[in-house]
Amino acid sequence: MSEYDTVSAEVEHEDEIPEDHPRYQDLLTRHRIEKGVEKGITHLQGMHAEGRGSAFDYLLGEETIPSADAAERVAAAHLLLADHPVLSINGNVAALVPGEMVDLAEAVDADLEVNLFNRTPERMQAIADHLREHGATNVKGLEADARIPNLDHQRAKVDEAGIYAADVVLVPLEDGDRAEALEEMGKTELVIDLNPLSRSPQVAEVPIVDNIIRAVPNMTDHALELADADESELRKIVASFDREAALEAAEERIRRGL
Repeated sequence: MSEYDTVSAEVEHEDEIPEDHPRYQDLLTRHRIEKGVEKGITHLQGMHAEGRGSAFDYLLGEETIPSADAAERVAAAHLLLADHPVLSINGNVAALVPGEMVDLAEAVDADLEVNLFNRTPERMQAIADHLREHGATNVKGLEADARIPNLDHQRAKVDEAGIYAADVVLVPLEDGDRAEALEEMGKTELVIDLNPLSRSPQVAEVPIVDNIIRAVPNMTDHALELADADESELRKIVASFDREAALEAAEERIRRGL
């Protein structure tokens, strides 16, 4: 029996998961989602969504492929160029990368806004508090004084000074209908999704086919590296991106493997 056969997914703290475990990232992700459900920030449906993503990540080799890293660099450039960038956060995002989202927001001077499909005042407050525990000082989404046109559910509710007014929005782990609605508003959408065939990356200006626990820190690293770049350099990075090629590269990797 391998030493890894004795590692249980039922751990009290993620530090108990050995980093050299061959499925370390998958175990870490599952653990964070489970803790998110226990804490009331993640809906049970989020566990099913994460399971789907885990399958695609396995097919990607559980690593950031070159086309994804390039997309993350382009996304960082978009955020640095934006007049009003906003990072949207749902329950899974809050459970998986709360501190990492705070770091990215600081690196690109973006707002953080909570936006949920299964929206209750209790969950909204719990996620806002969770983000503050990880260093956030200003969390939007609780006011919900504006609506995204052409959506008839809870995720249409946004802050007028947040997502509604944003020019660039990072919408990780999103459903396609809201992604389409934001695109119709003329916003530049940056999407993180492990399935290159789902609607969200298909409509995104920058589709990032990667696990969010890798993608967000990578975006922050790129943003810090580009922090002193002038506007013309950032615009060259943005203009050089081929979204169709990025999607094709991810699909090819999933279909054909390593």
